[in-house]
Order: sequence, then C-alpha cells, then structure tokens
Amino acid sequence: GYDAIQNHSTIDHNYLETGFWAKSLGEELPNQGLTATFIVRIDDVTREALKGVTASMDEATRQSVIDKNINDIRRSARAETWQGTLVRPFYYGNQYYLFVTETFRDVRLVGAPPSSIGKFGADTDNWVWPRHTGDFSMFRIYAGKDNRPADYSVDNVPYKPKRSLSISLDGVAQNDFTMVFGFPGRTQEYLPASGVRLNAEVLNPVKIGIRDETLKIWDSHMRSDAQTKIQYSSKYASMANAWKKWIGESGGIASTGAIAKKLAYEAEYRKRLGQNPALKSKYDGVLEQLDQKYQALQPLALVRDRYLETANAIELFAITNQLRRVLRTYSSQGETGFQRSKDSVLHSLEEFFRDYRADIDRKVMAALLDDYFTNVPAGFTGSYAAELWNQSRDAEKIAAGIYTGSGLVSLDGVRRILSLPAAEAVKAIGDDPAFRFTTALAEAYQKNTAPPVNALQNEINQLQRTYMQAQMDVFREKKFYPDANSTLRVTYGQVKGYRPRDAVSYGYYTYLDGVMEKYKPGDYEFDVPQRLIELYRSKDYGPYGKNGKMPVCFIGSNHTTGGNSGSPALDAYGNLIGLNFDRVWEGTMSDLNYDPSICRNIMVDIRYVLFIVDKYAGATNLIQEMKLVHPKAKKS
Repeated sequence: GYDAIQNHSTIDHNYLETGFWAKSLGEELPNQGLTATFIVRIDDVTREALKGVTASMDEATRQSVIDKNINDIRRSARAETWQGTLVRPFYYGNQYYLFVTETFRDVRLVGAPPSSIGKFGADTDNWVWPRHTGDFSMFRIYAGKDNRPADYSVDNVPYKPKRSLSISLDGVAQNDFTMVFGFPGRTQEYLPASGVRLNAEVLNPVKIGIRDETLKIWDSHMRSDAQTKIQYSSKYASMANAWKKWIGESGGIASTGAIAKKLAYEAEYRKRLGQNPALKSKYDGVLEQLDQKYQALQPLALVRDRYLETANAIELFAITNQLRRVLRTYSSQGETGFQRSKDSVLHSLEEFFRDYRADIDRKVMAALLDDYFTNVPAGFTGSYAAELWNQSRDAEKIAAGIYTGSGLVSLDGVRRILSLPAAEAVKAIGDDPAFRFTTALAEAYQKNTAPPVNALQNEINQLQRTYMQAQMDVFREKKFYPDANSTLRVTYGQVKGYRPRDAVSYGYYTYLDGVMEKYKPGDYEFDVPQRLIELYRSKDYGPYGKNGKMPVCFIGSNHTTGGNSGSPALDAYGNLIGLNFDRVWEGTMSDLNYDPSICRNIMVDIRYVLFIVDKYAGATNLIQEMKLVHPKAKKS
C-alpha cells in the first residue's frame, strides 16, 4: 500500500507522516490502477498446453506451439464474461495450469498507520530480526450492485466475499503451526551449483555496489528536505529492498555452505543417473552442459547487469526511453503518429517529473560513470558514449555537461521541445546531449549485449527444464514443490527462533518494549508518535496485549519471497494471526536455497494491527466489522 499512500500525500496532507484513517465509507480514497484479483478455479492443462511439442524442437518453435495451445485453452475455458483467464508454466515448463480469475478495479484506501509505525526502522531494520514494524495498510474492495467487478463509480458498493477470515486474539507460541498463502514472485530452488554461484558470488556484488552509490545520494537529500523525502520515499524503498536482500542472500549462501551442498546433491544425482541405464540415456550430459552455459554467460551477464542497474539508477534513462517512443512513431507514422505519441508521452512524463530532481540525478550519474566505463568493454558502450568518456574520463565534468546542456531534464523543457513542429521536435530530441548519451548506451546494450545473453539464456532455460524433470525422475522419493511464478502458493511452517551464527540466538517474538528501546526522537527511521508513547506508558493495550506487554512481530519457518508482502498468516484452525511482510536477512537466500535452519519469515502480529487501528487511531468503526475469536480457548 505504500505507493498508494504516497500518491495521496502532499506537504499539507502528508499521510506518510501522519497516517490515514477513514471513519466512514465516504472517506475512503480511490486508487487509480490498483486492483484485487481472486482465483475462481485452477485446472491442470499440461496435456493441452504441450500438444504437438516434440523433443527435437528448438526453443522458439516449441514456445510458438505452446503459445498457440495456450490461446486455444483460454478461448475454450469455462468462465463467465466478467472473469479472466491465464495459463502459467510450472517446473520450468514441464507442467501448465489454467487460472480463472476475477479482478476488481475499484480498490479504496481505508487506513494506514504513519511511517513511524508502518515503516519503523525503515531501511536500517529492513530484512532484519528482531523487527518492530507495524507493516500494514487497509483497503476495501468495491463492486457493482451485482457484486461483480466494475470500474470506479460513486455508485459502487463494498464487495461481499464468499468467506472472510476470523481473527485470533490468542497469539502464537513456540512450534505453533503457521500457514501463509499469497502470490510469491520468483524463486529458483532447482538451479545447479554453477547458477547459484553466478548469482551469489559474481552478479550480486556488482548490483549491490551500484545501488549502494545511488542510495547514499538519495538518502542524503531525503534527510535534508521534506519535499524530497516525499518524492523519493517510494523509489528509495523499492531500490533498497533488493539491494539489502542481495547482500543477505550472498551472505546466507556463504554461511550455510549452500554451494557445497548443491555440489554434493549433484554428485548423488550423477551417481544415481549412472546406475539407471534408461535415465542415463535420457539425461546424460545435461548438468554438464548447464555448467558450461553458465560459464559462457558470466562475462555477458556482468555487462547486462551493469547496464540495467546503471540505467535504472540514472532516472534520465526513463525520460529518454519515453522520447524514443515519439521518434519511433514519427519514423513509422509521420506527423499523425507524432501528435498521438506526443500526448501519451507527455502524460506519462507529467507523472514522472512529480517525483524527479535533476540535480540529484546528475550526482547519481557522476557517481556511476567511472565504474561503468572502467568495467564495461568499449564495444558494449556505444561509440558516441565511449568517445565522450575518452575525451576527459571525468565523470563529474561529463555529467555536468549533459545535464546543463539538455532540454530534457525538466517538464517545461520537454514541453517546449514537443510543442515544436514535428520535424523540428524530432531533430531537437535527437541532437540533445542527454538523449544522445543514453541512447548510445541503450542501443549498444540492445545490439551487442541482449542478443547473446538472450540466446544463452534460452539454451539454459531449455537445459534447466530437462534438468528439472531429470531431478524429479532421479529422486523419486523427494517431493518437489514448484518454484514461485506470481501465482498462488501455500507455505506451511512453525513459529521458531533461530541461531544465525555462533553464540547468537534469536527468540520468535518482539514487543512494544523493543520499539521504545530503539526510539530516537526526531530520527528519520526510529522516531515514534507521541500517542504511541502515551499508550505504552499507560499500558493501555485493550484486549490485544498479553501479560502487560504488547506483541508486535513474530517469525516462522514459512518459505516466502517477494510478492508475499501482505500475505495472511493463519493458525492451525484457519484464523488470521498475522501479516507476512519480510524475511530475516540471513535467510534471504531462500529464493535460491531454502534452508530451514536460518530461513525465517517475519510477520506483524495481528493483535498489534488491531491495537493500532483501535487504541492508537480510534478507528473502532473498522474493528466492529471484524470477527475476533479465541480459538485456543475452544480447543483446550
């Protein structure tokens, strides 16, 4: 919900700082583009999706056949007119499933605590345990009067679900069962050791370094200016999230000996393969070929990640990427295409410039260019960019020349150029120093880096699909759960502490006491609202506290990843006990290697959510809509 809260925030009504609570339906805030999707049905359509596919097909032909089959599956799927369908591959394309869905397009902001609660600890505590963050926000789904999906309208009514969760007031104890379900984005549990090593030991350090430089610059400006803090808060959180995750991922891979364990697993795989003539004839050499492809990919992947991370950090690329659309449309459709494309691009850039500062972006460029041109071979940088760099090899000077000489670093400048006659505007854009520089880098990447990387990745994907099936055939006694692909997953585990390293042991609960221990008045990350301090001092926790203490967060051994933020955590009886929002730093490697010894998911205790809604915000109208239960009392 962070982006929605930011979009509704201004200097005068800064909901990031003060929080937001709707005390009636009429006060709830609409959010353009925000949707909520429910799954109606899941069907195994593997046979239909792979119809006509043969082992001799190259990857492009195979995918073409599958795409045609998927279109046929979706066209003939049993679904209502207001429902949607999608088909997704599982086990690297060895299986396929159809999802019939309903997507609601009117989703309104109901409540959110201030960032001093909902983002307490901010980036210092991100991916870290012990955690003391009330990370939640509340939205309501609206539907048409027929309870079906509808575009936003003042006439829409709150959606009536088939089932809603009861909320447990009993909390959890050591070894209690926990279940989390949601839509995790991507995991790669079944890569070979060579693939894990490439990610953890080679690519992650490069990406971490680039983001490290960018985040330092953004942070220094956010701390010194309230408006910049609003503009960059969502971008910073997004960039820092992956940055810190990669640090923990590489550290966890190293500390648990994950690569050595993968190699031992592969040794057993080869041993069993050698003992089974039928399997050996089918899969012999697949793992060895994968290792060779990863070795060939490494230098190209380094160039790819340096370009993508640099282009992501320097926001000027986002501007020039939009303007390249205008030039392409003019080239293919002339004046008419220019006018249509211009209007669309201007609309997008108006949104972009709301949260853009050219002076900050210039500093980011100056900080990153030296690394880029030192480590990316000249043939991969584009002749114009390489020539410009070689003239001075001075990143500060080059960045200053680009930003002071460009007409594209402000919305007014872009408007002036796009208001010119089409031919003049196209020439002005093409001659602009910012456009020329970023386009040289982008085109070099598209021409010299992307094609060989994609070709190698296609070969790796094909081999990985075969290796995935081979693992399932060789290790018949092992249960293989499918990697995450942004479709529904259920993960079960237990409430457990953990020992991340020698002589360090973490418990499974945190309390409001810990918030006050970390409290630093006026601090960007660790300040807390006065109202929360008053509630703590008076121990006014209502029915949500326990033994004079207010629980805040707890951890479990559930396997979660990006996309699971906000996923409900349930107890053994199906009651809501918390909301998943993070993982412990030492266990972020779970995307590549889940290890139950240190992989833990972090959940905000639902009682802390209720405490904030009720006692802190006084939004008792929301509490009255919920069903609160004591399941442990009934089961004892």
